[in-house]
Amino acid sequence: MRCTLSRTLFLATFATLSIQSCGSRMPPLWENFSGEKAFAHVQHLVDLGPRPAGSEALEKSRLYIIEQLKSAGWTVTRSEFSDQTPRGKMTFVNLIARFGTRKKKDAAQFLLCSHYDTKTFETIRFVGANDGGSSTGLLIEMARVLAMSPSLAAKIELLFFDGEEAFENFTATDGLYGSRHFAEELRDSGNAKSVRRGILFDMIGDKSLGVTLPPDSPPALTRNIFAAADALGQRAHFTYLGGGMTDDHTPLNEIGIPVIDLIDFDFPPWHTAEDTLDKISAESLEIVGRVALYDLVQFELK
Repeated sequence: MRCTLSRTLFLATFATLSIQSCGSRMPPLWENFSGEKAFAHVQHLVDLGPRPAGSEALEKSRLYIIEQLKSAGWTVTRSEFSDQTPRGKMTFVNLIARFGTRKKKDAAQFLLCSHYDTKTFETIRFVGANDGGSSTGLLIEMARVLAMSPSLAAKIELLFFDGEEAFENFTATDGLYGSRHFAEELRDSGNAKSVRRGILFDMIGDKSLGVTLPPDSPPALTRNIFAAADALGQRAHFTYLGGGMTDDHTPLNEIGIPVIDLIDFDFPPWHTAEDTLDKISAESLEIVGRVALYDLVQFELK
């Protein structure tokens, strides 16, 4: 009788613990990405108005990004540099974020990138909700979610590039100021060989989402992104761009780091005053954020 009672109590206790364990099981990391939270960050940036390189509004953007990343446990470094532009010498500031206490000399295994400036216009008010805003908001939310997995976050570097936009037209010396500078520093330090791959986000908030991968995208990254999108039932939102693309991934690819550009270039309001908050959606941000996180967890850094 005593033995039966003990066994009954044991089974009851085990069943209770099992139910509690199932009830508290954490969802997959990618399911924590909130499109609403990412959208709120975009809204905050857009509320600052146009944010071209060298502007007071861009400095306010920097302070906001730093505040949000630090609150999630990331250490942020301001990488300030000057470069010659068609409008004279200008100062730019890249933001480089590492998780926890990883030392600056230790290169990351994977890069997640966005530019956070908006293009300079003198004839229109350009707030860049999609072009500059959407990818920045997504990357801020990505920082929050990655912090839930410290071991994964420690392998990643978050990069917010300044000066992506050309002051006149994209040339070898006008545009991509931040990514060119970062790539040069990474190459000269000898750390480029330690970086396996990377993802660049740009214009990924369009309500009518259609991420257009450049045809020269690194093959392994392309396969993984398509597989991640397929696994999450979002493959219809990912296809190929009809032509080549010069963007912040270009200088990184040139120094031997495979970086894929997730960009929806089929966006009619591009570089117009109509690139406003009402053109983007939390749903689009969530689709791209979750696909990227699925890729990181299941393929890139597994």
